[in-house]
Amino acid sequence: MRKNIKITAAAAALGALALGLTACGTSSDPGAKSDSAKADTSKPLVVAASPTPHADILGFVQKNLAEKAGLKLEVKEFTDYVLPNTATETGQVDANFFQHQPYLDDFNAKKNTHLVSVGTVHLEPLGLYSKKVKDLKDIKSGQTIAVPNDTTNEGRALQLLAENGLITLKDGVGSSARLSDITDKKGLEFKELEAATVPRALNEVDAAVINGNYAIEADLKPAKDALVLEKADGNPYANIIAVKKGNEKDARVQKLLELLHSDEVKKFIEDTYQGSVVPAFGTAAKS
Repeated sequence: MRKNIKITAAAAALGALALGLTACGTSSDPGAKSDSAKADTSKPLVVAASPTPHADILGFVQKNLAEKAGLKLEVKEFTDYVLPNTATETGQVDANFFQHQPYLDDFNAKKNTHLVSVGTVHLEPLGLYSKKVKDLKDIKSGQTIAVPNDTTNEGRALQLLAENGLITLKDGVGSSARLSDITDKKGLEFKELEAATVPRALNEVDAAVINGNYAIEADLKPAKDALVLEKADGNPYANIIAVKKGNEKDARVQKLLELLHSDEVKKFIEDTYQGSVVPAFGTAAKS
């Protein structure tokens, strides 16, 4: 039976406090190994994950593959993009599964955390959705588009809009693009929102750029409902398993990654998500 624990507001507050306390007592060397690098391999591997698809994929591994492989796996579900990383930094969990590398790099830089990727698992194509228009060509001047407000996902969203002719961006801004980098809005207005809340704004705006996992949680079918989706080829936004630096060789983490890269998990992802989530095992372009 899958053991999932949803994190409450109280636990969130404790997590934030724990990060602050730990930051005061950690080594000044960001490469210093944490005590959990010597983790007892007989203990469960505790992984923080977004509910969909991350915890679902881990649940499949837990139910069908982990016991036979000698891995005890515990999944803790988080519904935001901050607490899984702070919990991994402080040792409340052993690893997390919810983010892509650009987000992790930005988080480390801003929060002075020391987290690293141990491997990619899947890509959730970010898409543009609407309940008011049926086709990309129907988006006109004067309409409002909601976008995620965190640095990496906003840049990713703006690149998607630019690639599809809805806006023009400054040359070379890449995934770090902000609203201020738009050189031609083509009459569009933009509403910046926390990524998890963007789906709830669909009734209030003309269109919204939504992360794949939040689209699925909102009962949207990215492969069917999106006006346009990111291309998978060469995409740097594959989701990763992340740990605190020094814990990369934890045998439990390596075993989990091996199971996540199995043919069984590949088939589960393809059968379950029908193109809304795409396997991204071990491809350098997506790491």
